[in-house]
Amino acid sequence: MAVYILSNRKIIRHKGEKIDSFSNDEYSIPNFRIAKCDFDNYKEPTAAAKKKKDYTNRNILNYKLFSEPEKQGYQDVFNVLLNEKGIKKSTLTANNLGGTQKMFYELYKNMSSTKDRSDVLIFIHGYAYDFDDELKAIIDLKKIFIDNSSSPIEHILFISWPASSSIVPLTYFDDKASSINSGASLMRLFYFYTQFLKDIFSNRDLAPCNQRIHIMAHSMGNRVLQSMLYSLKKENILRVIDQVLLLNSDVSYKVFDESENSFNKLPLLANRVSIYLNRKDAILGISQFTKNILTPRLGKNGPSNIDQFKDIVSIIDCTFIENDILNSFKFEFGNHWGYLSSSQAQNDIFQNLYGVDRNLITNRTKNNENTFTIIS
Repeated sequence: MAVYILSNRKIIRHKGEKIDSFSNDEYSIPNFRIAKCDFDNYKEPTAAAKKKKDYTNRNILNYKLFSEPEKQGYQDVFNVLLNEKGIKKSTLTANNLGGTQKMFYELYKNMSSTKDRSDVLIFIHGYAYDFDDELKAIIDLKKIFIDNSSSPIEHILFISWPASSSIVPLTYFDDKASSINSGASLMRLFYFYTQFLKDIFSNRDLAPCNQRIHIMAHSMGNRVLQSMLYSLKKENILRVIDQVLLLNSDVSYKVFDESENSFNKLPLLANRVSIYLNRKDAILGISQFTKNILTPRLGKNGPSNIDQFKDIVSIIDCTFIENDILNSFKFEFGNHWGYLSSSQAQNDIFQNLYGVDRNLITNRTKNNENTFTIIS
């Protein structure tokens, strides 16, 4: 099990500390830095601990930033792997690797060492998250997707982008700008990943791990994904993702149109795309009527036209799910966080991640060829 933070947040060093940390500042740097979360010594905080002013950063969850790589490319990774297999001698060890080299090395080692499902979930969070909020979200995601035997996920790559810490309406536009910048950084990371895969597949001594990688984007996290897709050229896209799950997406309902040139690329990238929507989503309703010039949101209204993608893209209506896990006013009124608040939504997501045929996923009714409603 491993959980990584991939962040383009500012790097700071707190007073009296000797290690670098991610900042809560609403400021992005051009490239992602990578950190690995330490759950070995994690203890669930008490209510009193959560109220303390020092319940921030590493007091929430400890993590260690990877060093930057000594040189670009992945030849050093292969030298280390081949040396460990006794195929090619090298003085390099895993300690010489940094950044994406170290993360890809660790994931490949873990995912190729088991015959069981050892999937990776790339998660992109939404609007109004500071870094402390992100650390709390990581803890929740680990409980839902790694600790749960109903889920095939064993590793999480949490995309940390510097959203605003306030829900004041004007910060929404700051987050839109930040999501665009972060999408460009994510695009570079995607190219690193595809290059690593090409190198692995071209090396006969290194077998593919045969595990699956999924992307899950919530709310405005879909705008980060959209920004990445804008930058990707269709001829450079490889189908390296199994499932893409778009949760309560705060993007235009027209994103799959050819003129948008963004989500219409997802069917080239993934085996299956699932749009989870809630027609009672009050947060997206506010987004539509106050911030997006009355443009219907994908996560509330569904896509305008996906006829050409109906074999790959599914629409899952979560309007009638129950918030039986979390049912505070925020969740009951907002209807925006079903993946956290509803066991029905989670059960549907788990089956999707396992790759169950969309017509065989339980507790659904089929509305038409590619549209379903989750039922009690």
